[in-house]
Amino acid sequence: MKRIYLVRHSQAAGQEPEAPLTETGAQHALELAEFLQDRQVGYIVSSPFVRAMETIKPLSDRIQVEVRTDGRLQERVLSAVPLADWMEKLEATYQDDLLKYEGGESAKEAAERGLQVIGELRQRPESSLVAVTHGALLSLILRHYDGRFGFENWRRLTNPDVYELTLEGTEGTVKRIWESG
Repeated sequence: MKRIYLVRHSQAAGQEPEAPLTETGAQHALELAEFLQDRQVGYIVSSPFVRAMETIKPLSDRIQVEVRTDGRLQERVLSAVPLADWMEKLEATYQDDLLKYEGGESAKEAAERGLQVIGELRQRPESSLVAVTHGALLSLILRHYDGRFGFENWRRLTNPDVYELTLEGTEGTVKRIWESG
């Protein structure tokens, strides 16, 4: 059996890749490290965005496991152009996996890149791993294992949030094990 802890980053000061954690986000990162420290994590991979890296650094320091970065875990690109009604556009992509906006990626495309990372983690020798990503991509990965996970579930994700993905054979189940209050 393999456990992958899927982590959504802590609260950040913005959405750009360089946005750091807020003071609250940094405090939550410390709490997250305490929560995960006894789970025998042997491998950590993260989105290269600063907010994701800063979220997992306290755990990495505490358990002395290096953080690897993987660009496939970065946030989903909904569109390359600003969308005034982006929330409605995002919701529509949960109804149509192939719906794609200018310069963006469909839910199917984003999910596939995230699931490629999960597939590679499945093949690693460690039994307990962490993957740090962003809300939209996390929700698409979760939906792969629980088809009921949709737009409203995405809206209820917290910063940070942790889901445990348990893999046995070809099956996988997810459950929420920690959320910020």
